[in-house]
Amino acid sequence: MTDAYGHSDTLLTDEQRAIREVVREFAVEEVRPGAREADAEEAFPEDTWDGLADLDLTGLTVPEEYGGFDADRATYALVNEELAYGQLAVATALSVHCLATSCIAEFGTEAVREEWLPEMVDGRPVGAFCLSEPHAGSNPAEMSTTAVRDGDVYVLNGDKQWITNGERAGVYVVFAKTDPDDDGSITQFLVPADYDGVTVGRKEDKLGLRASDTTAMQFDDVRLPEKYRLTEEGKGLSAAFRILTGGRIAIAAQAVGLAQAAIDESVEYAWEREQFDGPIAEIQSVRHKFSEMATNTQAARLLVREAARQSDAGDDPRLLASMAKYFASETAVDVTNEAVQIHGGYGYMTEFDVERFYRDAKITTIYEGTSEIQKKIIARDVLG
Repeated sequence: MTDAYGHSDTLLTDEQRAIREVVREFAVEEVRPGAREADAEEAFPEDTWDGLADLDLTGLTVPEEYGGFDADRATYALVNEELAYGQLAVATALSVHCLATSCIAEFGTEAVREEWLPEMVDGRPVGAFCLSEPHAGSNPAEMSTTAVRDGDVYVLNGDKQWITNGERAGVYVVFAKTDPDDDGSITQFLVPADYDGVTVGRKEDKLGLRASDTTAMQFDDVRLPEKYRLTEEGKGLSAAFRILTGGRIAIAAQAVGLAQAAIDESVEYAWEREQFDGPIAEIQSVRHKFSEMATNTQAARLLVREAARQSDAGDDPRLLASMAKYFASETAVDVTNEAVQIHGGYGYMTEFDVERFYRDAKITTIYEGTSEIQKKIIARDVLG
């Protein structure tokens, strides 16, 4: 059995196929039509976010007892792929919100889960994930943000960088050292946006993903009650890596969705555009481009599926998550580049979606672990 894209869906359950159809319809009919305007105006489409909430997708990774969808990893990846087919910025915003809800669901106390998760399932407040810093990206152990105990509270100080949903968020999951001199003291905290000392910094002017707000964050003497410490002191980094493994599968899935969108746009254009007395789809060199684009995208999709399957089976998915994230993100860059080339001069114009796909694709090789970091992880496993 094949789907509307022409790729096999025999690895999906009937429920997953049904979910994919719903999300794809939403992506095509509700997300894609406003994508160009949202990108040009650098404004996140809040109506789209409300639509995600109506579909229960803002509670995608939240347990059912708090009103969530409680999706398995394969379904989560599938939703990310389909949303990225509509617009990567929307898929990214949702995946980061889900990182925050996952942290609260897994590490928060029962009281904290009851306080925050039901409302986050409904889409407000939006969640954000604050790990990176201006001088600590690929190596978070070098972070300088601190949360020092003062009686029955923690006092949070520091700067975070490249925070998706930074402006929109109502709650942040923040990583900080409880001992400024101990790299092993990184701990995870929940920080409400309306607390004194929480400041949204500069909104970044980006190459792509322009509809998704990306900001710096400043935390100045933010006093947090002990209940908002999500992990035990010193357990925050290992928790982050565990959560980010699932995040990498989601980013890989997004890269697949973006690549598929570029292929589909290019197929339509190739049959419409005529050169040398016929459509360019009949030119052999163009056909070879499509062969490579389709093969690599399907290979990336299957890597994502296998990484998700391992995760759902309770196996350690870290290696395959890195393979999927590395291969899918690099594939997205290559495929969108070829899509622009197939469109020729029109591919360079903002009126064609492939121009945006090309700009958006690059970030998938950078955030939630660069391609270089993924290769390091893969090589460590291969070489021992």
